[in-house]
Amino acid sequence: MLLPWDVYGENGAVLVRKGHMIAGANQIAYLIERGVVEDGQPAEPAAEPPSALRKLNGAGVELHTLLQAVSQGVAPADVVRRLDDIALMVHAAIDINADVATASVLHNQQAAPYAACHSVDTAVIAVLLARARQRSRNDVMTVTLAALTMNVGMLAHHQRWHDSAAPLARDDRARMLAHPERSVHLLRQAGVNDEAWLQCVLHHHENEDGSGYPQGKVGAQIPLLSKLVALADRYCARVAARGYLPAMTPNGALRDMLLEARTTLDTHLVSLLIRELGIYPVGAWVRLINGEVGVVSRRGLQSTTPHVEAVLGPRGAPLAVFQQRDTRNPLYVIREVLTNAQVAALDVPPLRMAQVWGRAAEA
Repeated sequence: MLLPWDVYGENGAVLVRKGHMIAGANQIAYLIERGVVEDGQPAEPAAEPPSALRKLNGAGVELHTLLQAVSQGVAPADVVRRLDDIALMVHAAIDINADVATASVLHNQQAAPYAACHSVDTAVIAVLLARARQRSRNDVMTVTLAALTMNVGMLAHHQRWHDSAAPLARDDRARMLAHPERSVHLLRQAGVNDEAWLQCVLHHHENEDGSGYPQGKVGAQIPLLSKLVALADRYCARVAARGYLPAMTPNGALRDMLLEARTTLDTHLVSLLIRELGIYPVGAWVRLINGEVGVVSRRGLQSTTPHVEAVLGPRGAPLAVFQQRDTRNPLYVIREVLTNAQVAALDVPPLRMAQVWGRAAEA
């Protein structure tokens, strides 16, 4: 059922909003233990659909708190259950609207500190890949949990590295190369004993040709689930702006990874990633052949013909009402994908995701 109230934690932060879809009995127990409702009287059930974006935002905020505790060696006794609940929130967001979940990787970078935001983004893409491979529910849960916790071993430095415009110093590079093993150590210390989860974290930076770390494994020596998390991790890192590197366009990131498939990445899995996200991933900024500028709003029947929500008219003026464009129409063929810098130069008004994807993207 849909929650009839807003639920708040002891610190006053919103745990889940009114209208949230309960994912299971364990989530009910979690809310009873940690939450208080807005008032003592149940309200009428919410008529509006739940928001995928709100779920992802909640996951990011809760994850940030838990990762800090794990990294400092003071994880709560119920940390595994709480991580399970965060993973279920990610699954629920995708189930509500996969397009919103995918677009959030490009349009929702400020919802939480970078480390938590990147981990949630990686979890979204990893889940899409695992489901596309028709993996079991246990495997889907494993890749979600691994993506959420893969970088806890470098959490103390992650934001600083992300913001810095300088190359990593020798000590920092050593910390980075050690973070998979450090993450596994911290997770074990916190009470995680699921070997599939831990192995997925340990190997998420291994490469097909043995050039990865920490163990230099090759090909079939690398667990499949680790490869799925690694692909999601690399894609999400490429499309995020960092202090030392501008964000790549999503199709540029996919093209870059396809080139990597000749050496470091699994060719079949990169092809799967491209098939799942499309040539023009949902959320990409594009210019149409008629001069309009818009955002890819959902997949089309073919990967080259998605649906686009036009935001600027042919002369560059903002549209008072966004226009849906089917790029199968010769008038609306995609001419190019725009970088963030190109979009900024066009003075596009700040985009709220709900303007494109409706209530499923309400923050």
